[in-house]
Amino acid sequence: MCFALLWTLVLPRRAFLNIVHLWLMQVIWIEKYIGGMTYRVIGQKYIPPGSCIIAAKHQSAWETFKLHVLFDDPAIVLKKELLNIPIWGWYLRRSGMIPIDRSAGSKALSGMMEAAHKAARAKRKIVIFPQGTRTAPGEERTYKSGVAALYQELNLPVVPMALNSGLLWPKNSFSKKPGMITIEFLPPIAPGLDRTDFMTRLKDELEGATNRLVQKV
Repeated sequence: MCFALLWTLVLPRRAFLNIVHLWLMQVIWIEKYIGGMTYRVIGQKYIPPGSCIIAAKHQSAWETFKLHVLFDDPAIVLKKELLNIPIWGWYLRRSGMIPIDRSAGSKALSGMMEAAHKAARAKRKIVIFPQGTRTAPGEERTYKSGVAALYQELNLPVVPMALNSGLLWPKNSFSKKPGMITIEFLPPIAPGLDRTDFMTRLKDELEGATNRLVQKV
């Protein structure tokens, strides 16, 4: 598909995104009618209009295929190395993602903030995975400082996004299972908390909701 859609890279950005959405809807069709995998979304009412920060659990590749379906034109915080993947990286650049160079120390944070402010001015949803990488259901992994930095710098509400995709689409596994994946948005965390209180609340609420979703399946 990367080769087949190369021509879309020269389209106006809105037209390019429309093609991306069409492709992602085809992926959903394949998941449903060939893989027997569906999904539902709970709590969409908690997503405010305009820009906000979506702090999402990241259990598998599955949710990366849904972010443009959920948010239309999200600015996703991702490691800079992904932009250097031949051809695939071109699509990420055209989509206007927020790269972070994890080897650059304090300079990495400065670059991320510049791109995040630009996305916020464009009223885009800013998506970040607080743990920085895929985390299997039940696995514990530290919450990184990037989400707190965005929260304090941008003065935007943070909407926690829980899910249980790792049960049906495990990380580092070719095998997928039929069933229903649940995405649940939680009430937004308003700006104004100090760093420690924010991180504690985000982790408690996001992990609590995720554990509940995992146990229901």
